[in-house]
Amino acid sequence: MEGEITDQPLVRIDRISKHFGEGEARVDALRDVSLDVHARQVVALLGPSGSGKTTLLNVIGCILDPSSGAMDLVGDRVIEDGRWLRSDLRRLRLEKIGFIFQFHNLIPFLDATDNVSLVLELAGSSPAEARGRASELLDYLDVGHRAGAMPAKLSGGEAQRVAIARALSNRPRIILADEPTAALDSKRAQIVMDLLRKVAAEQDAAIIAVTHDEKIFDRFDRIYHLRDGRLEA
Repeated sequence: MEGEITDQPLVRIDRISKHFGEGEARVDALRDVSLDVHARQVVALLGPSGSGKTTLLNVIGCILDPSSGAMDLVGDRVIEDGRWLRSDLRRLRLEKIGFIFQFHNLIPFLDATDNVSLVLELAGSSPAEARGRASELLDYLDVGHRAGAMPAKLSGGEAQRVAIARALSNRPRIILADEPTAALDSKRAQIVMDLLRKVAAEQDAAIIAVTHDEKIFDRFDRIYHLRDGRLEA
């Protein structure tokens, strides 16, 4: 598969490096990684444990400070020479980045609707606006009939779709997924990936997923391998 390429990448990483510790204890998790991901692209990051996949995802998500390099998100320079150029990283994550994890991480005492609407309220939406958007997203992801269900009553596939709805709540242009199908069987994994491809196409989003799940490799436009912190296409 090959997503439609637009001129301006939504994610542009230029020679990003990240190390932990100093001297003999230093570990180079990322080494001069460069990567462009465009709107409507769905790309995978593969590699063995400790290769730097999650570290790279956390740098793109503005959670982890890089040691050096530059990064642009949705056309804005965010990092230059390892230094953050913005002080509003929490707002940046709320407005431009959606996160999906291996386990849905839904709040157990909130139903599906409230799990989605909470993010919108934190971003400043009124409760009525937030619930309306949550309802719209749950319908879009074919779990509207489970809007009042608590997480413990949802199947694995349903819970992951609610988690995707939560990630999409603020219409992010960048969606980062860390092993989004690892806890699902083959059929549900392919349904989730088809939903992510639909989101990328219809919302002009870029999706970057860390995965080991061979049953979904055919759902990606490009696959990158990380080995010892270096990226290979």
